[in-house]
Amino acid sequence: MQNEIINILKKEEKFSDKTIEEIREVELNDFSDIIKEVGKQETEYLNRTEILDGLNTKTIGKELYLFKEVMSTNTVAKFLSENDVNNGTVIISEKQSGAKGRLGKSWESPLGGIWLSLVVKPNVDHSKIPMITLATGVAVVKTLERIGIENAEIKWPNDVMINDKKVCGILTEAITKFNSIESVIIGVGIDANFDVNVLSKELQEGTTTLDIELGHRVNENEIIRFFLEEFERIGILFEEGGFERILKEWRKYSYSIGKIVEVREPFSKSYDGYVLGISREGALVVEKIDGTLEKVISGECIIKK
Repeated sequence: MQNEIINILKKEEKFSDKTIEEIREVELNDFSDIIKEVGKQETEYLNRTEILDGLNTKTIGKELYLFKEVMSTNTVAKFLSENDVNNGTVIISEKQSGAKGRLGKSWESPLGGIWLSLVVKPNVDHSKIPMITLATGVAVVKTLERIGIENAEIKWPNDVMINDKKVCGILTEAITKFNSIESVIIGVGIDANFDVNVLSKELQEGTTTLDIELGHRVNENEIIRFFLEEFERIGILFEEGGFERILKEWRKYSYSIGKIVEVREPFSKSYDGYVLGISREGALVVEKIDGTLEKVISGECIIKK
């Protein structure tokens, strides 16, 4: 987190190199107001006014910080979550230079994508955190429906797919204090308008973008606005305990159910199985080759061709 905040301060050229080195020795939270100020400046590619004009939400996005480039919007969101930001605060960056996906995987975020994080403060226990990821996936699919994409699906636990290719990833991280949840950071990356050839070779084949699928460039500002609205709608359902309705929506859009998968869980031997469904806790229910059932809470489920 320290490197992220110092990098932002460096780019703004507000301090000399000597001062920057001295900053490393002080409490970074003292610079939260400067980071917020930077996040309110105009950017070149995305447009704050276009995002906020007509935004039909009560809390989500009412506090919004927009950056030209950060290492990770989730890292900035974590920092700001400790420094008096409201529930529903949104952090957006035109580019990310060091983002991470689930399980520590590198997340490539070139100009032309939608890279954002939300700070939410739900009154829930740890067991409901996986449900937040599922609900966010539903919000993304409903957002894509609003721009004319009718065949997006959710791959458990955190990817959105179109025509068997990934178009969106979600990373949910809980910030805890004394065993209670202070806030939850939800990172969302949507591949919108860029040439997939700018990605590393191992990602190119399995990645698609919205402009590829629709055959024309999309308006990122509009999509961000749509997503914030859809997220608030499903967030209200979450807060009201409407978990069954969220799961029903998720199942409707599921890419994983009915597939043969290889399950890779931490500290366990991988195995193949058939995805039967999803439990009330958000775990994937898999039937192994020997007929036994497993609930997959964490790890990877790789679709077998």
